[in-house]
Amino acid sequence: MTDYVWYASYGSNLLESRFLCYIQGGKPAGSSRTYSGCKDVTLPTGNRPHELPYELYFAKKASVWNDGGVAFIDVATETEDKTLARKYRITRSQFMELVQQENNIPDTIILDLDQVKADKYLCFIDRGWYNTIVYLGDYEGEPIFTFTSSTLYEPNIKPDIAYLMTIIGGLKECHNLSDESIMDYLYSKRGIRDMFDEEELANCIRKSIR
Repeated sequence: MTDYVWYASYGSNLLESRFLCYIQGGKPAGSSRTYSGCKDVTLPTGNRPHELPYELYFAKKASVWNDGGVAFIDVATETEDKTLARKYRITRSQFMELVQQENNIPDTIILDLDQVKADKYLCFIDRGWYNTIVYLGDYEGEPIFTFTSSTLYEPNIKPDIAYLMTIIGGLKECHNLSDESIMDYLYSKRGIRDMFDEEELANCIRKSIR
């Protein structure tokens, strides 16, 4: 396998400045956590818009985002309602350190990405919110991976405003969506519908980072 992979983010890492806290270290705007970064702090060598054939939802209570829900995808079934993502070209070792930081694992982890590619999924630990690596196909001859939970988390939890605005900023930055298109995209998602009224969500979209 190539030394490079594409990491597809569908949550707060849609916003490049937030994602780079995982690579170079730092504290994202609106979050209470400072990230250690990777041993190799080289910036991604590319990034592109991407779409995932799985449903986006918000669940759990993330203390680093004021106990709000965070983004997951439901990989049990593929759907026509695509989840918008952003893929970053990073090294395999950076991807493994990203997974390690995301799951708050203190020790170095080694992921058999060739096996993930063969099997499509790998649940690599029992604990951890993002304990399942998902293979999404190849782009320009290099594999695309994302991660989510092995469990469909319930109930759905309303995301913190700062977290949601980070996602919205990433959608504007990467997918160049209008406010109206972002409203249409988000308002149907579990954890958003029935938890935000239209005006509250519209305000988040208008004020989001860009």
